[in-house]
Amino acid sequence: MQKKILLVEDEPNIADSITYALSTDGFEAKWCKTGRDAIKTIASGKIDLVILDVGLPDMSGFDVCKEIHKISSVPVIFLTARASETDKVVGLELGGDDYIVKPFSPRELTARVKAVLRRVSEKDAPMSKKDSAGPFAIDRKRMKVSYFGKPVDLSRYEFKILDVLIGRPGWVFTRDKLMEMVWESPEASLDRTVDTHIKTIRAKLKDIKSKLDPIETHRGTGYSLREDIKH
Repeated sequence: MQKKILLVEDEPNIADSITYALSTDGFEAKWCKTGRDAIKTIASGKIDLVILDVGLPDMSGFDVCKEIHKISSVPVIFLTARASETDKVVGLELGGDDYIVKPFSPRELTARVKAVLRRVSEKDAPMSKKDSAGPFAIDRKRMKVSYFGKPVDLSRYEFKILDVLIGRPGWVFTRDKLMEMVWESPEASLDRTVDTHIKTIRAKLKDIKSKLDPIETHRGTGYSLREDIKH
């Protein structure tokens, strides 16, 4: 299915070159000249991405972006003749996904469009059901874990430790084994490093379910993921 791209640009010559480039790359391109028309278009139908000029005749592109994000999570690429770092920061802080300064190649713009759509697609991809254990779901490609449906903010090593435990619920992993499986240079780490990471993981999981501890400590041996925790 063709992705629908909305271009918000008041200069017809620029709009023609962009919509032509988008069309030849397989996109369905729509064009609005004003910010208010863009907001109406997004409110009335599905748009996959917005290319938004900052300098519109009726309102600032930054203000248009604010209004768009009140009604839609559609990604936005800003176009502007202003190359100042401040403008770029403002655009990105408002939720812009990319920022292109005029003049630019329409082909460069279509490449940026593809890149943003690809990132959005990867970000919104659901976690695979087969990579789950009890209340956990894990996305190894993106190094993300959810617990009872809520995302857990983990560091790289915390993710890797939890990944090992989730992979074999009930299996007791010694500290040495966890170090061997998780750390690139396990010989450079200490046993207590594992304990410290487990403590941090537990704290983050308790922020979601305060009365549960899914990680079991086997004194003198190591750790395992409990098998008796249900959704």
